[in-house]
This record gives sequence, structure tokens and C-alpha cells, in this order.
Amino acid sequence: MHNSVNMTNWNDIDNLTIKTRDQGRQQPRILVMSMRGLYSEAFRSAEYEFEDIICNFDHAELMTPTPNVSLPNSVKKKIFNYVGLNLKKSHLLKSHCHDLEINQEYDLFFFVCQHFWDLSCLNSIHKWRDKCKKAVLWIDEIWFKELKDNKTKLCFDLVKEFDYIFTTQSGSVEGISRVTKCPAYSLPYGVDTIKFCPYPQIVKRNIDVYSIGRRSVSIHQDLLELSKSKKLFYVYDTLKGLNMCDYQEHRHLYIQMIQHSRYFIAHKAKFDAHKQTGGQEELGSRFFEGAAAGAVMIGTPPECEAFQRHFDWSDAVIPISGNSPSIRDIIQELDAHPQKAIAIRKNNIINSLLRHDWVYRWEAILEKVGLNITPAMNKRKLYLSNLATLVADSQIDLS
Repeated sequence: MHNSVNMTNWNDIDNLTIKTRDQGRQQPRILVMSMRGLYSEAFRSAEYEFEDIICNFDHAELMTPTPNVSLPNSVKKKIFNYVGLNLKKSHLLKSHCHDLEINQEYDLFFFVCQHFWDLSCLNSIHKWRDKCKKAVLWIDEIWFKELKDNKTKLCFDLVKEFDYIFTTQSGSVEGISRVTKCPAYSLPYGVDTIKFCPYPQIVKRNIDVYSIGRRSVSIHQDLLELSKSKKLFYVYDTLKGLNMCDYQEHRHLYIQMIQHSRYFIAHKAKFDAHKQTGGQEELGSRFFEGAAAGAVMIGTPPECEAFQRHFDWSDAVIPISGNSPSIRDIIQELDAHPQKAIAIRKNNIINSLLRHDWVYRWEAILEKVGLNITPAMNKRKLYLSNLATLVADSQIDLS
């Protein structure tokens, strides 16, 4: 194995981000239903990345419902949802999107869903079951406690025609299967590890600590005090409820921020929303993103089997709790042992390349529905393997 990356190969892989119609002009076999035309919340960016990358290495196309904000539709939506919820008739539920009809045949209908109410869009998509041989739902956030709610169960009544359901919430699988009578499986987040990987285009990590989204008050205050004393550069959210102007620009900036950060704060999903989660601990997307970008992650990992299985290498996350050293002490200790920090970064990057790229998640889904993987997927997997070997063999400073 060479000790330097062949940049031509790097560009070849990056150029897999082309439209499906350019891949030998093969007829699309996958129809991906995306919420990007309706919602622009920043927390949906990982899902939109997943959708795009499917279209990059498979013969797929996106279907993106668009909002119908006309007064007649708004009135109709309110009436139908009121009646549907009260009479428990799921087919009456309405979203705020225009109706769409599928006229072409596909091997697979893949619906990427972040929240249970997204499922109401299915009532506006006509012939989706008739025109697609298989149907798979990917739902990101659904807590076991929520499955007991009548509104949630009514929305899930719409997915009984799906062949399989995948969710990132491992603790909700049994409940989903029971409510829907449909086979459900746990499948964790992934990430575009090629874009997140800081190698071979090494950048200086000028940001000391980067924190995004939900945060611990005590940890934030400690870091804020350190930043005020000029002892570190701490980047954190100062606004609430942000929507993306452009998902791809947002994702690009986010990737760059983590790549330029020495330490990245990562907590278990919804760690401060016990009322919603009911105490269920889950593995959020932050862990996959921080590791792929080669940051040293500090935070509170979930106590669940999924974390133990998918982040089973040494120091994947440096835990911090009431009984552990303060974040000041953790950072001081790591700064005093730079070789340890470099080893952590390497392990995070290598494991991400070999295990957590979106290509592996899509491969698992295709295997379940009985579809072959594409040549572009094989090419990507080979590149990921070679890149991981190069990172492991390199002597470059990743600090």
C-alpha cells in the first residue's frame, strides 16, 4: 500500500456525486422520497445527505413534495386532520404538500422520514405502492414512549403497506413492529466519511472546542469561562431554532468546523428531554460526524447496546459526568499528551471509514430487500478501505 493518496482516485470518488442519469443513463430503480422541499431545519441535514449519496452511487431519483400554502388547502388540511384524528381515520390525514402521482415503475420506494407526522405526506403521494415492488421506511427519531400516543399510532397506520422499517432508535424497534405489524430493524446513522475525512487535505485545528445543538449547562459554563480568559477558542450556538438557507452549504460549513476543531462535544440523543424520551438512551448523529472528521469527542455517550457495538474502540468518546474529571481537566490532560490525542483521532477516522459510511447502511437495506449493490458502491467501498489504510500508515500530524 502506498503512503500517499493518489489524488486522481480521490477526485474520481468525489465525482461519484453526479446525477443518476449520467451513470450510463440507466433507468432509475430506486425512488427516494425526501422532505427537503417542505422542511429546512438544520437537524434534517444528515438525512438529506443520505438521500443525495444514495442517488450518487445507486440508480435512484428524488421525489420532493412541495408546500401547498393556498388558503383552500390550508382550510382543507385543518378540517381533514381534525376529522381524521377524532375518528381515527389515517387516510384522512393531510400534510401541507401538493399531491403527486407516481407513473413510473421502481424496484424500491424509500421514504426518509424524520418525525412521525412526516408520514401524513403519504396520503398525497398517489400510486406509490402500486408502482414500487418494495417499500422501505427509514424513520429517524421515534421514541418508544411516543408509540403509545394515539396521534403517533394513527400516523403509523399509514406505513402498514411497507415491507420493512428501519430506525436509528434501537430501543423503539420492538414497539414499531408491534404497532405497524411490519418487520422493523435498528440501523444507526451514517455519514459521508469521504467528505468528513480530514485526510489527505490536512487542515490546522484552530478551534479548540466545538459544540452544536443541545448542551450541558455546566459543561458550557466551564468552557465559556475558559474562552473568556482567552485560554481556548470555544465555538457554540448563540441562536435557537435555526433553519438552513441551503442544506448543502450548511453541511459543508459544518464539516469544515469539525475538521478544524480539536475537541467536539457529543451527548446522547435528547439527553435533556426526559419527558419526551422517557429515559430511553439512543445514539445520535453527532458521534458519527465527530468521529469521521477526526475530532476528539468529549461528552455523555448513551448507555445502550448500539453505542457499545458501533463505537467499541478505545477512547471513541471521552466520558464526562458528575463523577469524572471536569472538562477543564480532561482537555488539560489530553493537551499534555498530544500523541494520545493523535491516536484517538486516527482511530476515529479509520473506524468511521470502515464502518460508518452511508454506503454500508444502504448496502444493509438493499440486502434486506433482495437488491444487488451497484458497481459505484463497490468502488466506493474499495476507496474507503484504501483510504483507511493510508490514514493508519501515515505519519502525518492529525492534531
